[in-house]
Amino acid sequence: MSYQDIQFDLSGGIARLTLNRPDKLNSFTANMHGEVADAMTRVENEGARVLVLTGAGRGFCAGQDLSERRPAADGTPPDLGETVDKFYGPLVRRINALP
Repeated sequence: MSYQDIQFDLSGGIARLTLNRPDKLNSFTANMHGEVADAMTRVENEGARVLVLTGAGRGFCAGQDLSERRPAADGTPPDLGETVDKFYGPLVRRINALP
């Protein structure tokens, strides 16, 4: 798979996942969440023994890209707690579950 917001390489049992939005301090977007999830599936399924997780540029990750916070059709503001439950929690659990 080709990625837009991350760089991923897996060779010799070593997986390297780089968050690659340095102009935005690698803040997460919906697209990046999907790309990281795909890369984590590859880490789990393709025999990686080590995962190196890093960020491009001067910072690792500034969190969620708040410019993507669009109100719902009814005007309700987005719930960032839902973002944590839906994306960050599962990502942290997947990383913790790696051997």
